[in-house]
Amino acid sequence: MAVVAAPGLDQLRVGFVGAGRMAEALARGFIRAGKVEAQHILASAPSDRNLCHFRALGCQTTHSNQEVVQNCWLVFFATKPHVLPAVLAEVAPVVTTEHILVSVAAGISLSTLEELLPPATRVLRISPNLPCVVQEGAVVMARGRHTGNSDAELLETLLEACGQCEEVPEAHVDIHTGLSGSGVAFVCAFSEALAEGAIKMGMPSGLAHRIAAQTLLGTAKLLLQKGQHPAQLRTDVCTPGGTTIYGLHALERGGLRAATMSAVEAATCRARELSGK
Repeated sequence: MAVVAAPGLDQLRVGFVGAGRMAEALARGFIRAGKVEAQHILASAPSDRNLCHFRALGCQTTHSNQEVVQNCWLVFFATKPHVLPAVLAEVAPVVTTEHILVSVAAGISLSTLEELLPPATRVLRISPNLPCVVQEGAVVMARGRHTGNSDAELLETLLEACGQCEEVPEAHVDIHTGLSGSGVAFVCAFSEALAEGAIKMGMPSGLAHRIAAQTLLGTAKLLLQKGQHPAQLRTDVCTPGGTTIYGLHALERGGLRAATMSAVEAATCRARELSGK
């Protein structure tokens, strides 16, 4: 089946090769935001284990990767990184100049994607994080040599349905992995420690964890909505001789700031290793 020229956004057909949790999160965001109709999404996977989640959303499914590419002109490749080269080789014969192909796989560079696909193929890389599942993700994208402004703008418009999306140079994608991809785990570790401090002082566990999570959520909203530097908000909370400055002093003694910076550095370096840089 030949791919027709790209239609308007209201007739956008989106494909997913790979149907794991991140692919489902993206599809769910597109549908909830009204960006793409569920019946205009086609997902493929080797088995029905994950495809059932797409069918529950009202999407179409198949076991054929080529069928996805033949029927959709915007296709997300959300396979495991070690599988992606073989998948691209499989679909390459049906890729046309009308396609926009987006890789979600970590560690596969734009130059590698372009080498594995027909000449002049429009490709982009995106790096989402787990909160995309609740449409509060932080996503960055980088474009290949043949991808135009309108292609990048279309993708950014779609991805904003899953949270915040920004275009960056490809060199920043691995840093985003260390900051925001791995950062989800770092924030969870801090939230857990925050709650455990309250538990130590006598608060029930469930209540402590709910309040800790809400404190993180509220603080994040303040930072984003006000556009303040975190240091300014921190200063606003502190009063001379009050509880907060005493607690901050304890955090400084424990090396929180240096440990957090080192964690982002270590995660970024590992991402670069995995990318073969």
